[in-house]
Amino acid sequence: MPFVIFGRYFLLCSWLFGLFYLWKQRQWLFRKIQQRFPKRSDYRRELGYSALTALIFGLVVALCLGTPLRAYTTVYTDVSEYGIPYLILSVVLILFLHDSYFYWMHRLMHHPKVYRHVHLVHHKSVNPSPWAAYAFHPLEAVVEAGILPLVLFTLPVHPIAMISFITIMLWFNVYGHLGYELFPAWVYEHPLGRWLNSGVYHNLHHERFHGNYSLYFTCWDRWMGTLRTDSADKVAEVQQNIHQHKAKPCSTPSSAAVADSSPT
Repeated sequence: MPFVIFGRYFLLCSWLFGLFYLWKQRQWLFRKIQQRFPKRSDYRRELGYSALTALIFGLVVALCLGTPLRAYTTVYTDVSEYGIPYLILSVVLILFLHDSYFYWMHRLMHHPKVYRHVHLVHHKSVNPSPWAAYAFHPLEAVVEAGILPLVLFTLPVHPIAMISFITIMLWFNVYGHLGYELFPAWVYEHPLGRWLNSGVYHNLHHERFHGNYSLYFTCWDRWMGTLRTDSADKVAEVQQNIHQHKAKPCSTPSSAAVADSSPT
């Protein structure tokens, strides 16, 4: 199980890193949230901690499903037992449950006594890359993995729903640390889009260390007053860069600009 979790993470991050940080680095620099790149030592640190996190996640899943504890889980295998509508609904429920779990866990990690001993590992990535998605201190990785037994022992869940949730979680984590803006401007202006978290919001959290604690949605940040007041300005700044580039389709970053911001 640890190898499966790490393998999925490694393949996704390798693809996105190769696409955004190597192959299309010059062409897509206008989408970079912070106009610089991490150092190679940052990539190595992030990859090392992420591998350890994958091991911990895998062990937690194995403990829940590969031991006698499985008999106490709420996992079911016959879709007809609850029906397809519930199968779909359960994925949504798990996402909202995880979003709440993550927000309050994240707030705890920013308590001064916890932050300097545990969460600081993750925040060494001031300018995160995809490799930072799972770069946690081992203790934080254990707490992060707590959502898995919480779901498996409380909510009737089919393997399809669980796999869907884990896939969405992986994609959203990697996207949040990608370092590039992928959302079009209209998402932020849409009545529903404003409740969706974005790479810009989470990147700002890494850059400034406080605020924007959410994972999938901005609900808890808005309700608790922790959505950074400069989030809208940062979104506008990044979207303006994208708009200006599209207005000049033939323009490309200067060689000097790319050289100054290349991974080192």
